[in-house]
Amino acid sequence: MTKTVIFFVIAALFLGFGLHSAHQETGINQKPKGKGFDPKPNIIIIMADDLGFSDLGCYGGEIDTPNLDRLALNGVRSNAFYNTSRCCPTRASLLTGLYPHQAGLGRMTMDGGLPGYRGSLQPNTVTLAEVLKKQGYQTGMVGKWHVSETVDLGGEKQLKWLSHQEENGPFSNLDSYPTARGFDKYYGNLWGVVDYFDPFSLVNGTEQVKDVPDDYYHTKAIGDSSVAYVEQFSRKRNPFFLYVAHCAPHWPLQAPEDAVQKYMKVYQKGWKAIRQDRYERLINKGIISRETELPDFMFPNKEWNTNPDKDWDARAMAVHAAMVDLLDKSVGKLLDELESSGELDNTLILFLSDNGASAERPSKYGPGFDRAGSTRNGEMVSFPVDKEALPGPQTVVSGIGPTWAHTVNTPFRYWKARVFEGGINTPFIAFWPRGIKEKGAVRELPAHVTDIMATCIDVAGGKYPTTFKGHAITPSPGKSIMPILNGTARSGTQATFFWEHFGAKALRKANWKLVKLDGQSPWELYDLAVDKTEIHDVAMKNKELVKQLQEEWERLAHTYQLYPAPN
Repeated sequence: MTKTVIFFVIAALFLGFGLHSAHQETGINQKPKGKGFDPKPNIIIIMADDLGFSDLGCYGGEIDTPNLDRLALNGVRSNAFYNTSRCCPTRASLLTGLYPHQAGLGRMTMDGGLPGYRGSLQPNTVTLAEVLKKQGYQTGMVGKWHVSETVDLGGEKQLKWLSHQEENGPFSNLDSYPTARGFDKYYGNLWGVVDYFDPFSLVNGTEQVKDVPDDYYHTKAIGDSSVAYVEQFSRKRNPFFLYVAHCAPHWPLQAPEDAVQKYMKVYQKGWKAIRQDRYERLINKGIISRETELPDFMFPNKEWNTNPDKDWDARAMAVHAAMVDLLDKSVGKLLDELESSGELDNTLILFLSDNGASAERPSKYGPGFDRAGSTRNGEMVSFPVDKEALPGPQTVVSGIGPTWAHTVNTPFRYWKARVFEGGINTPFIAFWPRGIKEKGAVRELPAHVTDIMATCIDVAGGKYPTTFKGHAITPSPGKSIMPILNGTARSGTQATFFWEHFGAKALRKANWKLVKLDGQSPWELYDLAVDKTEIHDVAMKNKELVKQLQEEWERLAHTYQLYPAPN
């Protein structure tokens, strides 16, 4: 079989398929750069998708993640770094330093016709790549973009497009592609959901990748592309910015069978046992204190021993673990390349997830919009509502569901799209040998994804623009987290953070958190200084404070362009 298109710049950028994963946890050997090198650090942001708070080994998980653990042991972790609770809104905030409604992505990537809900990055925004290019940075991105408008053609036409059986032109407006928003190079998927073995909306720059090799796996391709970009960037003296946006472990649960088999026995002990083990390791690793309470299991009527679907459920979690494991291996290859090219010591690496683990059951959705009903060669895809088909292969679309999502977000409650801690508190690792001196520290001070823009500008010595390409740019509310990473509090008032997504609402001001599950639920109030896992609602005892915080939430909702909102 002949494969036609150059995917992720194989020939031009010398992909290092033979690179081994980095397993060493200490020791950094560097090649000196040549005379006259730019002292500004390289910046790499690695984002996982739907990762559970305690999935990584360095966050108490049982999944094998030696490379991310290495970054954590030689860097700084946070136990209070916040996302916006959903894929595309978080990506919009990361790229622009704005709250998602300000950037035009208050919900998803469909145009709602209102300023905060246009479904793509708006002209009032400037991206990290655009800002850093002004500071002399080379810029590249690999992986999931998901901040361009996506359109449903409807019915059979959409399904044929999704399954590569029919072409319908660009996957979105070319002016919204990464290469139109400051990235010199881009390889990845423009839409949110992918078949990991044969992704839809795959492009190299602006050119559609119409075919992939038989042994293609998207996590590996994203990782190998990041290695190729670094190999090319490191030849030049000016620094580089690389955004590595993984799809894993977002549903569908798909991974090579050998990677899945590694974890097949691990999850046969069930939800509660895994949850308790993670809770104890979180304490032992210093991510949470012994005083942090583990909330009651959110599914009191579920017992593993009487679970009729235990074989399916154990395998589903094994596939999730395999997807995280393979993501970590891709990070290992990237670290190897940084080390061999002499770039590691002066590279700031930030790792996070776009939200907590997902409780979604995509099998119930069936084919349509971003879910193909068949493969390229016409093989039907199963959506096992009753768990009749095992997850893992290309021909099955499924997710881990709410019970495992609750488990992998230990010690918190809830999950993606909710603004309790389980939905918005992400694992966060910062690594920079030249700029962050403390090793293995865990920081308590809260920060937010809107702070990443200010942090990158801080280390690059740049400035957030007031205008760009003739457009007035909305000021970013973010602040640099470098003082937090180096062990000192940020200057100014105590941090206040804001959330809204499909009626789920929250405000954190200092250690007080006001939160609503959805538009019909009452406000709840938690003192995160003593109740990090949101168990003890004190709203009734603090009615005046609830009123004050609710008024502040409303003020910020107007400031951050939530209104006018869709019905």
